[in-house]
Amino acid sequence: MASEPLSIAQVFPVRRTGVNPAARFATAVSEELERRGHEVLRVKTGDPVRRLLKSRPLDIVHVHDPFAPSAPSAALRHSFSLNVATFHDPRERVLASQVARPLVEIFFGRIDARTVTRPETAELLERFFPASYELVGEDDRSRAADELEAIYRRLLARRHDPAGDPEVRERISQRPLIEVDLHMHTDHSGDCATPVDVLVNTARDRGLGAIAVTDHNEVSGAIEARKLAEELGDIKVIVAEEVKTAEQGEVIGLFLEEKIPKGLTMAETIREIRAQGGLVYVPHPFDRFHSVPDYEHLLDMVEEIDLLEVFNPRVALTSFNEEAVRFARKYRIVPAAGSDSHVAQGLGSVRQRIHDFDGAAEFLEAMRDADITRKHKNLVYVQTLKFLQTTGRPKAPKRRVPDAKPVRGGRPRRRKEGRRASKS
Repeated sequence: MASEPLSIAQVFPVRRTGVNPAARFATAVSEELERRGHEVLRVKTGDPVRRLLKSRPLDIVHVHDPFAPSAPSAALRHSFSLNVATFHDPRERVLASQVARPLVEIFFGRIDARTVTRPETAELLERFFPASYELVGEDDRSRAADELEAIYRRLLARRHDPAGDPEVRERISQRPLIEVDLHMHTDHSGDCATPVDVLVNTARDRGLGAIAVTDHNEVSGAIEARKLAEELGDIKVIVAEEVKTAEQGEVIGLFLEEKIPKGLTMAETIREIRAQGGLVYVPHPFDRFHSVPDYEHLLDMVEEIDLLEVFNPRVALTSFNEEAVRFARKYRIVPAAGSDSHVAQGLGSVRQRIHDFDGAAEFLEAMRDADITRKHKNLVYVQTLKFLQTTGRPKAPKRRVPDAKPVRGGRPRRRKEGRRASKS
């Protein structure tokens, strides 16, 4: 990638007939980048921003002073590429910094690298939108292009390799397809009352070939579920844990054998997952009603994320799932989905169809070609069931629902002789 030409959109904060320091800088940098062999798409206020950004594959979308209403702010709304922002004007914009700051912060959250052309601009922005701002010289366009090109390539180097392991992919390609739900809880979680046997039998009844049991800060329920699945012989259980980190939200470790203590840093938690040969799965990453890593923490751990949950039916706002899709796409992270079921009625409401697998490596390759499907479940209904089953009960593991039974809703799966659940 170090020598390949890039496709870059330079998005100006003015109309075609306008001019200001930001536009002069963007023009000069665009000309220099083109001289070096890069493809540059110039977009200005008044242009059809969304259509232009979709008109060709783009490595980088570079926005200048992306305050609304303008083409740069529209570009941040519609971009699915890596985004670089350069801020020029050191004057405070009251609308952005005071009145509409929560909304501006959402769109600024899509910026992957922030630069300024003046130190005083960085000082102003850090007061209202705390982040790291790199200084780029504005007087020498060749030097500015050097600095920006280095930033572009640094970001591009962080994208995941979409090819994965072709050898493993080929090995599993002839295996049958199964449906998988990757996020669910049992009564070993403090906020769930679903017994393990009810969970496993409901999963079988609903046609799932594998499930990941992801209890909060505990693996005992998942291990119990795996043992039951081995006895049944026609469903696999991935032992997993949804771990609460110290201050950086939750992360799921897939393919574990031992409990990881809560309260570690995100980096420490990821090391514990890796030590067990597990995969790092980030659940509901942009849901502000859950404990989630903020955007800066996600950027810090991009290389370590194996799977990103791009759809969770318990997320209250569709936009949270859409942000996850955007993040996974631009960093080429394997997308995943799970029902996040806390009641059996929600199990399998979202699932992915993948080739059958044995162990973490095969599972990750199978997920690269997954088809994610959704089955409608009323969010209010399943949340109410959770409330009724858990409210007023002791907040401790192993709570029981009276006379709990598997929830019907699919065709029973016939037991297949000789098929055993994976221990991985």
